[in-house]
Amino acid sequence: MYPFLRPLLFKLDPEVAHHLTLNSLRLTGNFPPSRWMLQAVYSTPSKPVTAFGLMFKNPVGLAAGYDKDGLAIRGLAALGFGHVEIGTVTPLPQAGNPKPRVFRLVDDEAVINRMGFPSRGSEFVQRQLNPNLKENLIERVYGIRVRRAPTAIRPWNTILGVNIGRNKNTSNEQAVFDYLELLQNFAPYADYLTVNVSSPNTLGLRDLQGRAALEALLTQLHEQRKLEQEKLKRRLPLLVKLAPDLTETELDEALDVILRTHMDGVIITNTTLAREGLKSSYQSESGGLSGRPLKVRSEAVLRQVVAKINGQIPVVSVGGIMNPEDAKRRLDMGAALIQIYTGLVYHGPGLVRAIVRSL
Repeated sequence: MYPFLRPLLFKLDPEVAHHLTLNSLRLTGNFPPSRWMLQAVYSTPSKPVTAFGLMFKNPVGLAAGYDKDGLAIRGLAALGFGHVEIGTVTPLPQAGNPKPRVFRLVDDEAVINRMGFPSRGSEFVQRQLNPNLKENLIERVYGIRVRRAPTAIRPWNTILGVNIGRNKNTSNEQAVFDYLELLQNFAPYADYLTVNVSSPNTLGLRDLQGRAALEALLTQLHEQRKLEQEKLKRRLPLLVKLAPDLTETELDEALDVILRTHMDGVIITNTTLAREGLKSSYQSESGGLSGRPLKVRSEAVLRQVVAKINGQIPVVSVGGIMNPEDAKRRLDMGAALIQIYTGLVYHGPGLVRAIVRSL
């Protein structure tokens, strides 16, 4: 149905269209009959992959940014993803950058966004992941005791990652406290956490990819992670997401730090500030570019990372994956997993099944 729906969605403002589809997936996913229908329509064959000590039912994941607040995890899982990464979540609620802040570059099959981590905050997202917290909130605010049968904390049939970032008003010198708070908050609910230091839309954030700043941040996160693992009695993989705009030297230095601080994986790449070869009129808009134009750069970075990492930790590839051929190429190049987002905007949810079936 997506070829018929896309022209209608593309008549809407990109952010409006996004919220419409996200809320549709939220409603569909929370209603068992409609969720089962989604699962039937978008069922994918089993193509299991092990990475970071976790078993993924297939290597295709949803990149962070689509479901920032964990609203539609069940609906997204029903589309056949092997993992879903929500966020970026910030400790405190924040509105993000002024609108308009999302632009479709249709001639390029691309999107530019300068969202700036709009987030309802850590407490809100925790309540989406643990129904018992919702009950406690009702009791605290209204004095009404809610009795409900015990519910599994993670009742979705997929691996769940939580992407974490600092608040806009937090300085880089204080950023570690934001990340530590988020690690503690989401350790009980996430299968893995991703440290986002590479969004181009939060002023100064990318400076945290520098050797000294990154080492200071990841060292403290690793120490806190060990404490959380002792409480949880399970591993908590920590991944780091890097930008495609680092120089070769900067990328090598960041990877050295990631390995030295015992991170479990790296996600390559976030959106880019580059604008080479674009056709669309929106190319002059500021923000991160994703979609087909990112493909060449993302593959080049993946090649360098795979060579540098040399199998020591798994690599997740994201950026410019628009069809099954793109996905297969990334896996053949050495990625353990892939993630998609903008490809869904242009080709619809059937892209997940098409990729998995092609592997």
